[in-house]
Amino acid sequence: MSLTAQTYWAEHAWVDGSVRSDVVIVAAANGRIAAVVPESPRPPAGSVTLRGLTIPGLANAHSHAFHRALRGVVQAESEAGTEAAGAPDRQREGQGKGAPDSFWTWREVMYGVADRLTPDSYFELARAVYAEMAMAGITCVGEFHYLHHAPGGARYGNPNAMGEALIAAAAEAGIRITLLDTCYLSSGFGAEPGEHQLRFSDGTADAWAERVSELKSDGNTRIGAAIHSVRAVPADQLATVAGWAQERTAPLHVHLSEQTAENDACVEAHGFTPTRLLADHGVLGPETTAVHATHLTPGDIRLLGHAATGVCMCPTTERDLADGIGPAAELQSAGSRLSLGSDSHAVIDILEEARAMELDERLRTRARGHWTAAQLLRAATVDGHAALGWGAEAGRIEVGALADLTTVALDSVRTAGPPPRLGAETAVFAATNADVRHTVVGGRHVVRDGTHQLVPRVPQALAESIEALHGR
Repeated sequence: MSLTAQTYWAEHAWVDGSVRSDVVIVAAANGRIAAVVPESPRPPAGSVTLRGLTIPGLANAHSHAFHRALRGVVQAESEAGTEAAGAPDRQREGQGKGAPDSFWTWREVMYGVADRLTPDSYFELARAVYAEMAMAGITCVGEFHYLHHAPGGARYGNPNAMGEALIAAAAEAGIRITLLDTCYLSSGFGAEPGEHQLRFSDGTADAWAERVSELKSDGNTRIGAAIHSVRAVPADQLATVAGWAQERTAPLHVHLSEQTAENDACVEAHGFTPTRLLADHGVLGPETTAVHATHLTPGDIRLLGHAATGVCMCPTTERDLADGIGPAAELQSAGSRLSLGSDSHAVIDILEEARAMELDERLRTRARGHWTAAQLLRAATVDGHAALGWGAEAGRIEVGALADLTTVALDSVRTAGPPPRLGAETAVFAATNADVRHTVVGGRHVVRDGTHQLVPRVPQALAESIEALHGR
């Protein structure tokens, strides 16, 4: 991504699992790190100084870019529904589509936003969302993309117009993207797609594979696959999607057991859990990442771990949608690699996702210390990139790796106080996206001193694209 070599001098940097001081990082013209030299007390001539703790660029392993338009709006809808229902005695998920404060009522609001998107409006929104991600230190996003066609299911002249809009948006915002093109064929265990879901569907998995095969990777882009969920892809078509990914050694993602209602419906339709269904159809494996995995049986956990299937936890969304707390520590112990995502973008803050995974596990178990700060940083960097197909290239500050860097301030009101040697603990357990000072992608300084260098006035760009979508 870089066109010229650039040298950076990091006040402190996370190198080989520890905080080192006065680190020279040379980004070559090919966008990769050519040298890492700690204990260099003076910045070299012509270098750019990065004050704070520089860590590998953060990976957002699960995103639905258009959900950013729901922030605040869907909370207002939820409050209105609660007041109308006269709760305090709130209904919960599984008690009917019309229940207030549930995933299912949130989904109806989401469909309304999806119906209004076009390739042009999606590009404008996604560029602003990805710029927000860059400002939060995210250098690579996994976009779980199922909004393929026009409302009603009509094909655009370019069948991949929506996906290519996302690819272009990421490039203009200066971050990398793994487009996880998603197969979505059914409204639930063989039922035809509903009115809102028609634009998601290609009709069959074979038709999905034919369309997605036209998408191309480049230096900024990887193409992967996704199964929306076991309720959205009939069992006899799961293997087609898995096979497409396996033939290309491409990442494969799937929403798994986010809601107990999905589990119950799968047992009723097939006689066993969604995890077992995926295992029986060849979906699990080291290139596969299950997203959420909130409501699992002990047998499900063993299946995922034994297959070395990764799991992407999205704690801020799982809290916002009242999904529950998934068994992340048990999954990791069983053999699943953990990554992190901001999903619905109620918050775009991978440091918060890392912190929340530990803190939510404390609530679930009433015990502390399930992961160290170093382990949580690994989930946010190395393992996140691995889940997105960049594992051998990104997530480390070392020679040969992509020159993707994030610098977190250690002198803000949130982070001031601890010594620099505790920089990892400070970043994970105290910092927020507001403390991201610099973001470098492929050696290019995309965010400098908190200001995006490629997309002007990011808050305004977000507001304008969202207002246009809502017709305000």
